[in-house]
Amino acid sequence: MIWKEILIRYGEISTKGRNKVDFINRLRDNVRYSFHDILPLKIRAERDRMFIEIENEEKMIVLLDRLPEIFGIQSFSPVASCAKDVDAVKALAVEIMGIFKDQDITFKVEVRRTDKTFELDTHTLQREIGGVVLRNYQNLSVQMKQPDVTLRIEVRMDAIYVMAQVIPGAGGMPIGSNGKSLLMLSGGIDSPVAGYLMMKRGVRLEAIHFYSPPYTSQNSLQKVKDLANELTKFGARIRLHIIPFTELQVLIKERVPENVTMTTTRRMMLRIADQVREEIDAMAIITGESLGQVASQTLESLTAINDVTATPILRPLIAFDKLDIIEIAKKIDTYETSIQPYEDCCTIFTPASPKTKPKLEKIMHYESFTDFDEYIERAVRNREVHIFPEKKEKADAFSELL
Repeated sequence: MIWKEILIRYGEISTKGRNKVDFINRLRDNVRYSFHDILPLKIRAERDRMFIEIENEEKMIVLLDRLPEIFGIQSFSPVASCAKDVDAVKALAVEIMGIFKDQDITFKVEVRRTDKTFELDTHTLQREIGGVVLRNYQNLSVQMKQPDVTLRIEVRMDAIYVMAQVIPGAGGMPIGSNGKSLLMLSGGIDSPVAGYLMMKRGVRLEAIHFYSPPYTSQNSLQKVKDLANELTKFGARIRLHIIPFTELQVLIKERVPENVTMTTTRRMMLRIADQVREEIDAMAIITGESLGQVASQTLESLTAINDVTATPILRPLIAFDKLDIIEIAKKIDTYETSIQPYEDCCTIFTPASPKTKPKLEKIMHYESFTDFDEYIERAVRNREVHIFPEKKEKADAFSELL
């Protein structure tokens, strides 16, 4: 195996000032957590980039497979090394460029010399390497501006390092660098995408799901568990709070006019979510709502629903088109799970003609005849909590960090 290490380039972390080291440390912890099954990893974090030392080909395969899903990484490159010898670096450059032997592409050579005492200066080494690559691969041609491939050579104090591939990362901010929020995870297409987008902004997630047996099945609950587990691949564990909601949902159906049951249902969900949020010390609640998509997502409905809490409600999909949301869901591999035909509590008891412009004062009037508080307290108290991914001993060392 020719590869010595993986070079990681930071995304938005690069724009940070005095607290940049905190973001870098968070990214390093997230990388270790994501690869807990192949520990130990030798990670060297510098101010402008990070390096993971490669010990064997098996680890290399796993790292290349999962690194694109970790937020905070702009791009990364496998790096090979050789002795500080001109013939050795020529041979290594030819071997690495062999990756592109079947492609008609342009390239250029960039040289960076940390060791200024090396026998060839920067421009001479560029010409020497470019010449030997061209002699070996007739399909390649040189282009100095915007080439398809840049062959980068770094002459360091200990060895010469060579790389040619630049693999895109997930971008964004390291998970945990922007606090913790509670995701209302329904089991549909939208809410997992909302969670993904907030994780990309550095938010650590816990999730809450409302479960109404026997009206919703074990299959619908398993679907939500699968979605929560799928989101953990982006670099952090997720706790899922499952709320027993049947009692409250039946009560709403009995006590509130049919055309506003959906509004009251969402208000009660938000009140429960807010209590759980406070218990787990989260800073905000995240939903998958998109403006005007359904009756409960008009501005009037959202205003009436929001009235039950002063907690920030984050709606990353608020201006998204449904097709755009579906595209992201397919990209992050939650779409096929989300479209499994199992009803959740939001689709049962759906009125034939729900109010699209509910009046807050009327909603509060209808709710005033029932004391919902004890039902809410009982639902919060009787919730089940599941941790994803399933508990592993090697992951425990990082559980408190992530």
